[in-house]
Amino acid sequence: MTKPDEKETVGESAPFAYEGLDRVIHEKARLGIMTSLVSHPEGLSFGDLAELCGLTVGNLSRHLQVLEEAGLVGITKGYQRNRPHTLCQMTPVGRQRFLDYIGVLERIIGDAAKATRNADRTKASSRGLRFRPA
Repeated sequence: MTKPDEKETVGESAPFAYEGLDRVIHEKARLGIMTSLVSHPEGLSFGDLAELCGLTVGNLSRHLQVLEEAGLVGITKGYQRNRPHTLCQMTPVGRQRFLDYIGVLERIIGDAAKATRNADRTKASSRGLRFRPA
């Protein structure tokens, strides 16, 4: 485990390490679940969540288990109109970790865009040196 001082040093010496990418959230299906839940603060039924994320019942169940164990989502089981009903909601901790994760993704996009612009400029200027129209 890194100390707070070490984390700053890693960030400064390795700006593309992206230490803030949360492995629990980063998995594609869990990213979809978290995005769905942040979009619905009141929560979603298990069935609606499965449909929105394009997951089978078994896959959704397993991914929700991982997210619940990490404290990112809460699952409430009960009945609605005499039928079993499972409500999935993002926890306050889950919301904060997701927002932190999104912040890292925004930084990645910014870094990639900047690098692409710089590469395009370098490529254009090097072409200009080699090619001189008559």
